[in-house]
Amino acid sequence: MSDHFRALVLEAGDPAPTAGIRHLSVSDLPEGEVLVRVRHSGLNYKDGMILAGQGRLVRQYPHVPGIDFAGEVLESADERYRPGDAVLLTGWRVGETHWGGYAQRARVRGDWLVPLPEGLDSRRAMAVGTAGFTAMLAIQALEARGLTPAHGEVLVTGASGGVGSIAIALLARLGYTAAAVTGHPENADYLRDLGAARIVPREELASAPGKPLLGERWAGCIDTVGGDMLAHVLAEMAYGATVAACGLAGGSRLDTTVIPFLLRGVGLQGIDSVMCPPAPRVAAWERLARLLPAEQLDRLTTDIGLEDLPQYARRILEGGVRGRVVVDVDRESAE
Repeated sequence: MSDHFRALVLEAGDPAPTAGIRHLSVSDLPEGEVLVRVRHSGLNYKDGMILAGQGRLVRQYPHVPGIDFAGEVLESADERYRPGDAVLLTGWRVGETHWGGYAQRARVRGDWLVPLPEGLDSRRAMAVGTAGFTAMLAIQALEARGLTPAHGEVLVTGASGGVGSIAIALLARLGYTAAAVTGHPENADYLRDLGAARIVPREELASAPGKPLLGERWAGCIDTVGGDMLAHVLAEMAYGATVAACGLAGGSRLDTTVIPFLLRGVGLQGIDSVMCPPAPRVAAWERLARLLPAEQLDRLTTDIGLEDLPQYARRILEGGVRGRVVVDVDRESAE
């Protein structure tokens, strides 16, 4: 096993950090019980923020970003894992406070790992990635509040993005009628192919509602946008319906009233995929592996290398990335 490997390393800069490919040694890695040979990582909205230096998510440099990864165990001081075991990781602030997956090696705590579910390889696990895991948690939160396919349409905002795309595919697979919100009309066929029954133009929901309650439209909602769109959606939820909020691409402020909660019993459930405990984490991944067809994952996935990350990070922050982006850490370019 070579002691050296390639990594995308961020260095402190003004106004934003600078990114470059460097060769590191295993001895450079932070502490942890398990050394993993990373095969694939993913590009998520939070990764875009980290590469752009937004939100002060990273406080110490140099830093290896990448909030999720999949690969095989090389060395382990944790009795649950042995060399050769296939594993994945999402969350636990890896890629933020702990070096992450944009490298050919990662050393992490054993508690943070999940055994790779049967039916997934490392690439497809990262085609699901943090986005798909978050989508699954959101659907399960709606189900826990009593949602069934018989209740009506389930709205997905930011449907062309990673969380939204997989949420649409999962909802359709589970028999729900999914309505997809997008500001990109050119993505309509893509969303219908994933299983969306209806396309909702973003401008219909983009502004704050003119009054506390609007007509009841949605039996449930997975919201990746936040801001005025979330306020608008809350005013249109059916009686007793729930919104699972898991993103802030449209802003972190929420200007709303308590009226939807008091007069319609609407629920607003936050979804945190970062610190989700191990047992529900494993269960969600096993369900994802059963539900998502491999061919569908492949159709919504773009493959890139470490060198391509800065340009794709800019694109994801601008809303210019459709579906999922998988990072092959051994691939030197997308050309």
